[in-house]
Amino acid sequence: MLAGLWAGLGAGMAAADPLRLLALGDSLTQGYGLPAGEGLVPQLQAWLRGQGLDVHVINAGVSGDTTAGGRARIDWALAEDPDAVMVALGGNDLLRGLPPAEARANLEAILATIDARGLPALIAGLPAPPNYGAGYKADFDAIWPELAAAHDAVLVENLLGPIAALPPETRAERGLMQADGIHPSARGVEKVVEALGPRVAELLARVPQRP
Repeated sequence: MLAGLWAGLGAGMAAADPLRLLALGDSLTQGYGLPAGEGLVPQLQAWLRGQGLDVHVINAGVSGDTTAGGRARIDWALAEDPDAVMVALGGNDLLRGLPPAEARANLEAILATIDARGLPALIAGLPAPPNYGAGYKADFDAIWPELAAAHDAVLVENLLGPIAALPPETRAERGLMQADGIHPSARGVEKVVEALGPRVAELLARVPQRP
């Protein structure tokens, strides 16, 4: 089904300018610790183009950014005139133990701004670990599916899910994480993109056909 979707989308874009996908995020989006060309944005763009989709992915990742930071710069980021937006924020809120209600309010505002521009959106989250407490984890993890449903956004509940699903020793053997244990290596990003790519293709299929 997706193969046909991509084929139709690619054919519709063949004679037009590339679609512009804005990737709003933090260091995971920005490509922290990786050489140029090996971060999330360039690998995602290469994957999408490998599927026949003519797409330019705009890197709006800022290392250390929280959902509040993304909210503060969403209007500026949208000045890039994208056709669709991927929002991947929340990891730094989690690292700082910020209240889930604040993260939810900020992401709600970001998605509302995107909605007001008539743009399709994808929202990618990161689940809280159990040591944050059951209440915090439940409130934090609920943010992404609930906001995706409220704003009809494509949902990726765990951006790093393909890596997190593997035992720590397997991650180490395959060299999927950088030394800090927080950011994926180039190989790790490749694994993330294998799962993320089809969801982004689904997002791009929501872009209205150009005349």
